[in-house]
Amino acid sequence: MNIIKQDVITDAEAKKIMEERSELEDMKFEQENANISLNKFIKISDVESEEMKKKLFKISKLKDVDIVTIINFLPKDKDDLRAILHKNFNSLTEDECNLILETVKN
Repeated sequence: MNIIKQDVITDAEAKKIMEERSELEDMKFEQENANISLNKFIKISDVESEEMKKKLFKISKLKDVDIVTIINFLPKDKDDLRAILHKNFNSLTEDECNLILETVKN
């Protein structure tokens, strides 16, 4: 197997990719386990994930990795957001934090 492209993607996007691959070919043991786990734990669709990503990209202080982490963990309050973003949390304003939480809530 050769790596063609490497990107940071959300779990919902990974779930969609794995579902498409499972329809096309037999997956290896590890891939099948990943597919089962993604189907079990990921509750949002790739469309919802993409909408959230577009809204969160408007906050210029967030990096791609931060946005994907927010979408994967779906923080419910500022404490969750602080735990997810670690050191980048302090660079956000109160309004930006509220916008992130509102985006995730919807």
